[in-house]
Amino acid sequence: MTIKKSLSAALAALALTGGLPAISHADVDDDLDELRGTSAYNEWQLVKNDTRRNIRAWTKHEDGKGVRSFKLDYIVDAPFLTVARVYLDIENYTRWFWTVREARILKKVSPTEFYYYVQHDAPVTLPDRDAVIHVNVEPYNPKKGYGALRLKAAPQFIPPKPPLVRMDAEDMVVKFSPIDKDKVRVEVEGFIDPGGLAPAWAINAVQRQAPYFTVLGLQRMVLLPQYKDGKGPLPFNLIPEE
Repeated sequence: MTIKKSLSAALAALALTGGLPAISHADVDDDLDELRGTSAYNEWQLVKNDTRRNIRAWTKHEDGKGVRSFKLDYIVDAPFLTVARVYLDIENYTRWFWTVREARILKKVSPTEFYYYVQHDAPVTLPDRDAVIHVNVEPYNPKKGYGALRLKAAPQFIPPKPPLVRMDAEDMVVKFSPIDKDKVRVEVEGFIDPGGLAPAWAINAVQRQAPYFTVLGLQRMVLLPQYKDGKGPLPFNLIPEE
């Protein structure tokens, strides 16, 4: 069996067991480039261009990193306040964030700073992961035209929970730019290092696909009445109260 067929079969097996979404031939070619060391470094590569859903995704190999960085640019057809309600409802990440099985607030430092805990199901044969994320909220500013969440892993914030593997990085910036009263542009750029031992091609396959499927989850969540018709203040100050 050729290397390409072997890798394709391995990725397909992970997809069938729920560890990965469906894998395309292009994905396999990208992972072969990873193994051969022939793919471009320090340049964003477009890996998803869903014009129907207004989602674009890129990945990038960076010097000194075995795992790709990722970038997303997408449109959500919902008011900014609705999108903010979904994003700041940490406990309900289990309903839409990729492979999240538990999420909860650990500490509210201020209206613009908090820590939360999250557990992720890992691909088959690999131990599940958990992470502590430190979030700084940059409130929406009309002059700048956006608000943002700045996330950085804080693995030492609480003790490890074996057999879970504590993630070394789940770092990203999520930028929200209202286009009009019923439409928001969201830009995400980040890097995830699951820690522990895992083959780079498996990590990168998940990292390339997971952000896209998470966006699909968000686009479903903004349609729910609890967010669309939600009342009361936000738990954190992403949108300043008038």
